Amino acid sequence: MPGQNGRSFSTRRYSCENCPLRPLPAFRAFEKQELVFVDAVKKGELAVDKGATVLVEGSHSAHLYTVLSGWAFRYKLLSDGRRQILNYSMPGDLIGLQGSLMGEMQHSVEALSPMLLCVFEREALPELYRSHPGLAYDITWIASREERMLDENLLSLGRRTALERAAYLIAFISSRARVVGLNGRTPVQIPITQQHLADTLGLSLVHTNKTIRKLMDRKLIFWRDGGCEVVDNERLKELARWQGLSEARRPLI
Repeated sequence: MPGQNGRSFSTRRYSCENCPLRPLPAFRAFEKQELVFVDAVKKGELAVDKGATVLVEGSHSAHLYTVLSGWAFRYKLLSDGRRQILNYSMPGDLIGLQGSLMGEMQHSVEALSPMLLCVFEREALPELYRSHPGLAYDITWIASREERMLDENLLSLGRRTALERAAYLIAFISSRARVVGLNGRTPVQIPITQQHLADTLGLSLVHTNKTIRKLMDRKLIFWRDGGCEVVDNERLKELARWQGLSEARRPLI
């Protein structure tokens, strides 16, 4: 049924047994009892329009979400409206865990594209920890992975040049997208604007534009109306002095 602010609840289209993400080699297999439990606590799917807010900083949410399709970004705002984008969410990522464990969200989440989210009740977490230690470990792993990504982003902000920062960010997003089946074709399309890049890199829009032009001159990316087109991800990684993703198969909840 229709919702507010570009959100609408849909009938449950996918059981966890038939989740389109499960066959991807990026994700580890569920144990049978884990799959039964997760399927039992899934309440349905939530469709979100591009540009809609999924979660708001300071809010209390009764739900956790797994991204089934689409892109989003996490961000914080200063009192004067300046924005810092913290990370990007893609299929298989868990949204809202921070609010569930800490009482309220410490950041906001906005959809970069139309999204479909699996909805889970927050109240299921205590039972998950009591009865399913494998899933509890998975949630700990997911939180640690997020910390690792933020460490790399902090390294970029503190030590990489503007050109290296931009190369790393685009290579990082592109690499993650390929692993979860987004834009499997070449070149990869990332639905972001130059303002998104500026707000992630901590650069002015003018400086970001100049940096993007340098990457375009090297024929590493093109900029289209729909966002950034990645032409040579390997050379972007070399420019950023980044070794690439090293994780093995990861959890899917």
